[in-house]
Amino acid sequence: MRQDTRTSPPSRPRGWVSLYAVAFVLLVGAGAAITLSAVGLLASTRLLWTSTVLSGLAIVVAIVSVVLPRR
Repeated sequence: MRQDTRTSPPSRPRGWVSLYAVAFVLLVGAGAAITLSAVGLLASTRLLWTSTVLSGLAIVVAIVSVVLPRR
C-alpha cells in the first residue's frame, strides 16, 4: 500500500477552556440544586427549576465554547 505523502496544514485547536470551566461550574451548581431539593424531599419545585435552568445554560455554554473561533 502506498502512503499519502501530502500533509495537511496543522489544525488550530478548537474551544475556549474558560467557557468549558464556566459550563463545569454551572453543572456543579445544577448538581447542588438537585441534591438540596432531594434532601428537602422535593418540598419545593424552585430548586428543581433552578437545576434545570443551570443544566440548560451549561449545555448552551459548552456548545458555544466549541463553535466560537479562537483568536
